[in-house]
Amino acid sequence: MKVIDIVNHGKNSQLVLAEKTIPSPKEDDVLIEVKASGVNRPDILQRYGLHPPPKGSPDHPGLEVSGIISEVGSKVKKFKKGDKVIALLGGGGYAEYCLANQELTLPMPENLSFKEAAAIPETYFTVWNNIFRIGKLRSNENILIHGGSSGIGTTAIQISKQFGANVITTTSNNDKLNKCYKIGADFVVNYGNQDFYEEIKKSKYNEMDVILDIVGGDYTNKNYALSAMNARIVQIAYLKGNLCNIDLSHIMRKSLMHTGSVLRPKNLEYKAAIANDIKSEILPLIGGGKIKPIIYKSFILEDAAQAHDLMKSGKHFGKIVLTKE
Repeated sequence: MKVIDIVNHGKNSQLVLAEKTIPSPKEDDVLIEVKASGVNRPDILQRYGLHPPPKGSPDHPGLEVSGIISEVGSKVKKFKKGDKVIALLGGGGYAEYCLANQELTLPMPENLSFKEAAAIPETYFTVWNNIFRIGKLRSNENILIHGGSSGIGTTAIQISKQFGANVITTTSNNDKLNKCYKIGADFVVNYGNQDFYEEIKKSKYNEMDVILDIVGGDYTNKNYALSAMNARIVQIAYLKGNLCNIDLSHIMRKSLMHTGSVLRPKNLEYKAAIANDIKSEILPLIGGGKIKPIIYKSFILEDAAQAHDLMKSGKHFGKIVLTKE
């Protein structure tokens, strides 16, 4: 089978097309003929040697796929050959075939294309886990989502709005700002020409109950200053750096919780619990047309390097996807 492999991990890493043997499913696995796979920032970090796959996972990248089951393991009861599915992976999605545990595999929504469906697993699992399971967002609360134009951001805006929150987000230009409003944001700041702290502070949404942060660095103290009493700040990336000086007085006076999360290294039981939530809480919303993955651009598998270049440029709004053809 064709796969995209990483050569020379580090700043000079390259993505190359390679041939590998189609894997055989273990007793709890399904073998999926991949129709599309989502591109995520951790894929780029893996190229740099900063986000290695968990033990036992393939070493070629790819955390989420859509496709058709071509074979099932001996203990698989939830699926059969020919089923259209989506799946969360530890790695290996940039390929013509991949293995997925049946507990991390879900039926593909009938109203989505393979391209759209491939954008669900890693992205929706991450948003649900961090905003609702960890951040415990409730109806009528204010949530600040940094990076509203990303795959995570566009998903977080839609889901948070569906669950009754007031959604505040940041993005880099006015075109993306307008698109964030169209998918449900209540207040958007263009950080390209505005200070997000100053703009939010003078708005009617001037205290945050939950903050989903991908930026880190000098955003951290501004997040604290915008936080309400007992606010929850969840860190899922640090694009402006993992080191910063923080003002502990905010945490103490407001009883803030600042935590962080990375999904990939979590164990099967942890991820399976999220999968169950996605099946019961999110797939019905997708099936009913209430929310939908937003696809910015797709590339054929062989052009994965171009997809990574686009993601690194930050020009996209929504998800970038690789397709079989």
